[in-house]
Formats: sequence, structure tokens, C-alpha cells
Amino acid sequence: MTRFSERITSRQNEIVARYLSAARGGESEWLLLDGEHLISDAAAAGLTLSHVMVTSDPSGARSVRHLLDRLSRDRVSVTEGSPSVMAAISPVRSPSSVVALAVRPPAASPFRSQPPLVVIACDVQDPGNVGAMARVAEAAGASGLVAAGQCANPFGWKALRGSMGSALRLPIAIEPRRGEAIAEARRRGCRIVATVPRDAAPMSGVNLGGPVALLIGGEGRGLGDELVEAADQRITIPMRPPVESLNAAVTAAVVLYEIHRQRYFVV
Repeated sequence: MTRFSERITSRQNEIVARYLSAARGGESEWLLLDGEHLISDAAAAGLTLSHVMVTSDPSGARSVRHLLDRLSRDRVSVTEGSPSVMAAISPVRSPSSVVALAVRPPAASPFRSQPPLVVIACDVQDPGNVGAMARVAEAAGASGLVAAGQCANPFGWKALRGSMGSALRLPIAIEPRRGEAIAEARRRGCRIVATVPRDAAPMSGVNLGGPVALLIGGEGRGLGDELVEAADQRITIPMRPPVESLNAAVTAAVVLYEIHRQRYFVV
């Protein structure tokens, strides 16, 4: 049976303030993990859980019993929070039964695998899209993700939920300068491939083997002329009218699996 280190009933508690700061993105070294799945993934990935809070509601606590048993075996301190406290620190509309703060994973180069296949998300401002891009990048065997320019924080709680834990394992870099993200990919020997909605070669007709950095633009504007012109190759996803574009996460999925097909299934 899990023993709680303390019970928190006041929203004014300083621990509650830390959770709220993490939810706003004010804690650069801490990740806000909402829900049993993300916390389990963080523990499995070896991240340090600095604080865990579980609801004092008996039915909610029972629903995460297996996680609590694991945390108890790992000697992770768990705090009990009243329903009103859980409603304050869980960032979703229906508060989760368990929420945690974890130490952000150490920086890892997205280019370390050979040959590198890196997704450079340029100005993708929707955190759900950024998280989904991390998810599909891991699933398709990409070596990492770069969040470039005015990109949503890939370690924010919405992006972490969207990644379903992939952002805790996939090497991810944050580079505010889009040009520097491209320059670093070139220094690593990558061919820069830009995804555009039209006026480019269909992706299936382009050899996408070898080291590749895949540029994917944000919602609405896409990559913009400057980034498209900086690319070594432009590709497009064939679409039937009247559809003219796909969102960033769907674009990443389609192109990454075309690259996967070319690398592993084409004789």
C-alpha cells in the first residue's frame, strides 16, 4: 500500500505554485507530466521524478494503483492532493488522477544516428502538432527532431501529451534561429529537403536515402520562400483537389513513412 509523504489541501501551497509555473512554461528544467501514461513513460525512460501528486479521491487513486505500486518500489515520494488541488495543477479540463514534475531529459543530438534523418519543425506553433510530430518521428525511425524558430515548446505539457511519451525518448533540440538549424544540418552532412504544397517533385519520385533533414512548416504560412530557397530539394505530397495542404504532423507522417519505405522496402 502506498504511503503518502503529506496531504495538500490548499491551492496556496508552494508545491502547487511550482506545478502552475511548469504549466505556464516558466520552469525550464522541469517537465509537467499529466496522467498515468506519461508518468509511467518518464519512469521507464529513467527520468528523475522530483514530485508526484495523486488525488485523495479513492476511486481516482485506485485507477492508478499499479503506477503507485511501481513508484513505491522505486522509493519515489508521493503526495496526496485534495480534489480542488488536483483541479488546479492538472492542466486538462477533467483533472487527471496523478500529476508529476520530472527533471527535463539531458540534451541529446538529433544527428547522432547514422545516417541521420532529422525533422526540422519550422514555426509549428500548435503544441499538439509538435507532439504528434515527435510521436511519428520516433515511430518511423527518425533520429531526432529540431524545434526551430517560433516553434511550440516540445517539452510543454500539451506537446508532451501529444507525443504520448515519444518526446521523453526521442533526441530533441530547440533552435530559435531557423537558419542556424539548417546550417547545423548541413554541417552534419544532411541534404535539406523542403516539403511544399505544390510546384515540386512528388516525394515518391525523389531518392530520399542518405542523411536527410526534412523541413516542415507551420500552420497557415508553411515554410515561406526563404526556407524553401535554402533547401537542396523540394518535394510535395500528391493530393486530390480541392485539398491543397495537410497539417504539419500529417505531412511529417506521410513523408517519413515514404522515406522508411524507400530505405527498407525498395529492392
